[in-house]
Amino acid sequence: MQVTLEMIKEAQRNLEGVIRKTELSKSYSLSQATGMNIYLKTENRQNTNSFKLRGAYNKIASLTDEERKRGVIASSAGNHAQGVAFAAKAFGINATICMPETAPKTKVESTKSYGANVVLHGLVYDDCYQKAVEIQRETGATFVHPFNDPYVIAGQGTIGLEILEGLKDVDAVVVPIGGGGIISGIAIAMKEIKPDVKIIGVQAEVIASTRASLDAGKIVTLPGVKSLADGISVKTPGDLTFEIIKKYVDDVVTVSEEEIEDAIYRLLQKSKLVVEGAGATTVAAVINGKVNMPGKNVVCVVTGGNIDPMVLANIIQKKNS
Repeated sequence: MQVTLEMIKEAQRNLEGVIRKTELSKSYSLSQATGMNIYLKTENRQNTNSFKLRGAYNKIASLTDEERKRGVIASSAGNHAQGVAFAAKAFGINATICMPETAPKTKVESTKSYGANVVLHGLVYDDCYQKAVEIQRETGATFVHPFNDPYVIAGQGTIGLEILEGLKDVDAVVVPIGGGGIISGIAIAMKEIKPDVKIIGVQAEVIASTRASLDAGKIVTLPGVKSLADGISVKTPGDLTFEIIKKYVDDVVTVSEEEIEDAIYRLLQKSKLVVEGAGATTVAAVINGKVNMPGKNVVCVVTGGNIDPMVLANIIQKKNS
């Protein structure tokens, strides 16, 4: 199934009253520092503190009654887990979520708080995905993929519609890439309406699987390295998302662990925003010249705020020592 603009508009209707239309605000400190007009799309202030609710809810809304009766299963580094658990609770169905053993405790506990059964397995997303597939075969539950699913992609694409509603003269949007779901949805929504807008993806350089796949001309799998941007620590991009990225995305850049750390601290200090590593990658990219469009209107999608408090405390201590 191909993802279309109409599917994204339908997702927007499904999400009415469920999600927040998060703030799109100009950052004067980032604009001054970069020479661009930088706007932040603050999905860290979304319900469940992440954009992932959009895709998870839209997917579960699309299920038949029979599929819902069997319950749902998902794999996630943390944010998709909370989105699926939240949506499953809203529809009154059972949910099992497989998460890496390295997932921040805050994400695990939040997922459990929505009533989901949590299974911890492996070090990165791809490990817990394999466990989820195994459980799905045993139970017959409906799999809710975190990125490689048309309904999930369409749900994430509603962010693109909101950006265009709030900033019609947007020149570029910078989006984190893990498996590629959010950038795929945003790219389709925005390019179909405003073809000249630039869509730029950002990955953690230690596990930049989409960048490596684009360079190789085919999907490749990288070693499962742990990044501060745990939400986008994905070894293998999705086949559906990879094709969309090749068609619609203008560039994919990478940022270092130190650059991500600096961006987390800067967002906390200057913008008073609590942002996790994956969500801070877009700001890391513009601060460090990976995106350079002087005088242009550039939106950084801040995808989530579910950072482990101890990680955040360590960053603050390090920057102030």
